[in-house]
Amino acid sequence: MSIPGRTDADLSERLLAGDKRALARGISLVEDDDPEGWALVQEVYPRTGRAEVTGFTGPPGVGKSTLMAALVRHARGRERQVAVLSIDPSSPFTKGALLGDRIRLSEHFLDAGVFIRSMASRGSLGGLSEASLQAALLMDASGKDEVLLETVGVGQADVDIIDHADTVVLVLQPGSGDSIQALKAGIMEIPDVIVVNKSDHPLADTMVREIRGILSLAPEGSWRIPIVRTEAAADKGIDELVEKMGEHREHIEAEGTLAERRRRNLENEVMTLAAVRLRRRLEESTRDDAGVRELLEEVVARRVDPATAAARLLERET
Repeated sequence: MSIPGRTDADLSERLLAGDKRALARGISLVEDDDPEGWALVQEVYPRTGRAEVTGFTGPPGVGKSTLMAALVRHARGRERQVAVLSIDPSSPFTKGALLGDRIRLSEHFLDAGVFIRSMASRGSLGGLSEASLQAALLMDASGKDEVLLETVGVGQADVDIIDHADTVVLVLQPGSGDSIQALKAGIMEIPDVIVVNKSDHPLADTMVREIRGILSLAPEGSWRIPIVRTEAAADKGIDELVEKMGEHREHIEAEGTLAERRRRNLENEVMTLAAVRLRRRLEESTRDDAGVRELLEEVVARRVDPATAAARLLERET
């Protein structure tokens, strides 16, 4: 396929040259599940793997977008090219991004060295949709030095960002019930750096002590997770955060685990995409199947358990 009035080669060449319009077009094609978008990813994929990918997760309202705006400003001060991909909750009706506003990043909209995109999670429990994974690859291929991924939120299911980032930053806020819940949810197992934002809050010291207590219960590894206090709105603590993120990168490069992490990430991405497409194929093939409807009714009537019904469905498809 080709874009009307433009060849595939032209689009990929412009994207690889860092053209922001070509990157935006490519992401839109992927988001629309257009075969041309997937062909574009296939073509530019050999040119990926150069960007530093950092994932940011944490409860809603802790200031992730404000923090990322400060980090973008810091990176641009070092003349680094930056792409930001913010994954928002989906509308239950349109499947589009429910929040969609990147007001806190608006100061960077006209900067030629910054590319900002919001995408919908489309119901993905792990916070990253199929299209968002491909969008990150396109950002990497376009020559960005840094790709910053911001996920929907945090919880026991919302942790798949660990499978797609070199460094994972968990952002928490003092005095928030959501933050304390995050500490309980097993989420402490995934970050490489922990940020306590809005650290001017009276309960900031208490939260830092709680985090340290929880981290002390984990098996000791070669990397000691740092806790960084920030006030992103006032641009405080950003230098230290950048320093700790850089130290983590140096650590995994020196230890040889960066290559291992990326290998694991790519293997998990293949399995994730395969599972998504298998489910879609299964749903399409059984949508109007009377036998499947009858089987599901048997489950509803509690004559067949869900696991047995699933096994029968899979037997039909193999």
